[in-house]
Amino acid sequence: MKKQILAILLGSLSLFSCQADKKVSPVVANSAAEILETRSTIPKVSDIYADFTLTTDLSHLDNNQKKMIPLLIEIAKVMDDLFWLQSYGNKDELLNSIGNENLKRLVDINYGPWDRLNGDKPLIPAFKAKPLGANFYPKGMSKQEFESSNIPNKKSLYTVLRRNNKGVIRAHWYHDVYATHIKKATSLLLEAAKLAKDKGFKKYLNLRASALASDNYKASDMAWMDMKNNDIDFIVGPIETYEDQLFGYKAAYEAYVLIKDKSWSKKLAKFAALLPQLQRELPIEAKYKTEKPGTDSDLNAYDVLYYAGHSNAGSKTIAINLPNDETVQLAKGSRRLQLKNAMKAKFEKILMPIANVLVEPSQRKYITFNAFFGNTMFHEVAHGLGIKETINGKGTVRQSLKQFASAQEEGKADILGLYMVEKLYKMGELSEGQIMDNYVTFMAGIFRSVRFGSSSAHGIANMLRFNYFAEHGAFSFNKKTGYYSVNPKKMSKAVET
Repeated sequence: MKKQILAILLGSLSLFSCQADKKVSPVVANSAAEILETRSTIPKVSDIYADFTLTTDLSHLDNNQKKMIPLLIEIAKVMDDLFWLQSYGNKDELLNSIGNENLKRLVDINYGPWDRLNGDKPLIPAFKAKPLGANFYPKGMSKQEFESSNIPNKKSLYTVLRRNNKGVIRAHWYHDVYATHIKKATSLLLEAAKLAKDKGFKKYLNLRASALASDNYKASDMAWMDMKNNDIDFIVGPIETYEDQLFGYKAAYEAYVLIKDKSWSKKLAKFAALLPQLQRELPIEAKYKTEKPGTDSDLNAYDVLYYAGHSNAGSKTIAINLPNDETVQLAKGSRRLQLKNAMKAKFEKILMPIANVLVEPSQRKYITFNAFFGNTMFHEVAHGLGIKETINGKGTVRQSLKQFASAQEEGKADILGLYMVEKLYKMGELSEGQIMDNYVTFMAGIFRSVRFGSSSAHGIANMLRFNYFAEHGAFSFNKKTGYYSVNPKKMSKAVET
């Protein structure tokens, strides 16, 4: 899943931590005394994050569905604990050693002592730079040591690497390293499955429990793709590889509890049918579009009830494109989930305030929620287009690009998404608003996303795109007024090239 991000703080989100199943050391060990010595320049939580209460209508859910939601949230909390172990180590030990409440909240939001929105700079002076491999790899392991080794399963999405007492590195499966957490999560998943009346959702929950216990996710991904009628959706497990900035191999645990917005989903259904045509008409050489997206792809809108783990770290996800497994994508396609209430929060709390400072006043009328929703949606659609396997038969594109894969993919999705919006206007498939809405809203979105910094794939992609558009005159900056404005003709040309 590639994600658009929202820097909102969910005040109602409760987090808890359990002990690690096997001893998982923190990334950097510091004494409590060192940690308590905090600098006076620590930013306030309220200066970085905006509070926003996520709400949705649950009145249409039956009693079983309402009973299921607390179980899903409990499973999500387990994912939260697991991500702490992957990102840093012992959460309780770290948080209990911090006396400054503001700093403690920042560390909790960031799942460790590094600022995710500021290039992972240490929030606590006693800590050094965050290891690029987070807590997935042994401390001090070099890239050369990894690449020259013959460690079985070292590149698996679902292994952590550790040195034994003889200094030898071994790969260990997630379900072994985190056995106690996994046992709790699988038990709750099976309990939730008993409450599910929708056959597809029941099948998925049962298979996902098996997947967590075995680190074999293909069958449950296939089942998730087959779900069409469920009111509740639940995404859970080790999914994204953004946290592994060393190689981009290791998947991080996360969870979302979602409620489908059937009214908005109905509006989006027609676009899924256009995916094969959009793939065929990509402005690239034929050899780069030989793969055909699966025919089970869909687009739907949801409201978020709960975030946990990687999806809750620092900024918040507002759209989802899954599964990531290339073989499942080719067989079934992918599902794009637009998180409408979180998206609305980002638009109101972040995008518009930024636009009111940076965008030419006469062009602010073009910044609309519908355009923002559309840009985000087609960003997710774009992730499913293009090739997944290298044309020379040497593995997947993701494996070949390694640590650069995520930023490259996000950049591709942003530009290709806007290209598709242009094309759909010309085809008459988009009738609400005008392309200028999408252009100006897109520019404002760049200013929002570059804030994520160099530690974020989205931040890197947006900085590259900002520079490219600036060089091609897609927008201009008025030094006298301090405002940016879009040049629609040059913007269109820049998107096409």
